[in-house]
Amino acid sequence: MRKRNTAAFTFLAWTAFITALLAMFIGIYTLDASLPVKGYYAVGTLYLTMSAFVLQKTIRDNEEDTAHERKYDKAEEEL
Repeated sequence: MRKRNTAAFTFLAWTAFITALLAMFIGIYTLDASLPVKGYYAVGTLYLTMSAFVLQKTIRDNEEDTAHERKYDKAEEEL
């Protein structure tokens, strides 16, 4: 089975993600604001990150399920 992404592209994607997340938290840490404000931004960042992962996984799973259902329906029709 052929891989969808090369190792270089996977590395690039993870590096960009980690760099962006690290930059966000450095920005929050150096922000001249009270601790509750920093906490709000930190929790918001974590929630947004988590929800992005869950959303992309859900979309991917739904697409794969649809493809499997089409194959199953096509095989059923041939019988």
